[in-house]
Amino acid sequence: MSIMEQEVNRFLDFLIDSKGFSDNTVTAYKNDLYQLAEFVSSRSINSWGEVDQSTLMEHFLSLRERSYASSTMARKVAAIKSFYGQQISLGILDHDPTEGLNRPQVQKNPPKIISQDEVARLLAEVSEGSTPEARRDRAMLELLCATGLRVTELVSLNIDDINPDTARLRCVGKGGKERYIDFSVEVADVIEDYMEKARPVLVKASHVRALFLNRRGERLTRQGFWLILKDYAKRANLSAEITPHTLRHSIASHTLNSGKMSLKQLQEFLGHANLSTTQVYEKSVAYDS
Repeated sequence: MSIMEQEVNRFLDFLIDSKGFSDNTVTAYKNDLYQLAEFVSSRSINSWGEVDQSTLMEHFLSLRERSYASSTMARKVAAIKSFYGQQISLGILDHDPTEGLNRPQVQKNPPKIISQDEVARLLAEVSEGSTPEARRDRAMLELLCATGLRVTELVSLNIDDINPDTARLRCVGKGGKERYIDFSVEVADVIEDYMEKARPVLVKASHVRALFLNRRGERLTRQGFWLILKDYAKRANLSAEITPHTLRHSIASHTLNSGKMSLKQLQEFLGHANLSTTQVYEKSVAYDS
């Protein structure tokens, strides 16, 4: 591993320990910065302090020639700017070659959603069955549709994070930001049913605090939930393109368009850092059925 890559790794540790960045973002930043390190090394540059603005411009021109999406290019610029910003703040470097380097404009397309009828069909399908797994699946999907949680937030819930008696949960979202979400008494009953009748059957060790468990008694993963959703969507004859994020988009759009929440309230509900992220739901469209 080169010295430049070692410095990148220290930066990534900082993002995890001090900034609470998600694993996905850290992995993407690592790839972006390693890619830049490889590029500048091919130009006989062996330290971050030797990189100048013209080298960065050359790097981004080479990326454009490879037809990277504007959203990916914007993230790469953000990763490099963030890295150099931290290096300067620590006094490791005394100049910033990213000054004047602008992120490409990213067109935010309205997220595709499924209709309220399709959501109802999905929940009707998942309400069938009384096995521990079926009770778990119903609890997860009912809760997701009631709260608009990100799938990572859903599977990260612990039993102490949710209280069926008060119909409220505590969620830690992106950047370690905490928020509380209320849900209906009907959903609370489904959660209580799972916690009393299914989770004790699935759990294998008393120290496991995860709310939703797989058959091995371990925390259910994002991938595990996605496979569960895919199976129920198929049973309900819904679009093969439906993902956990499709459901989140759909709930957000339905909530906003129903007038139940203002745009600002929806922003807080979803845990968005910026209102502009929430505004895309004003233009959402459903899949054709």
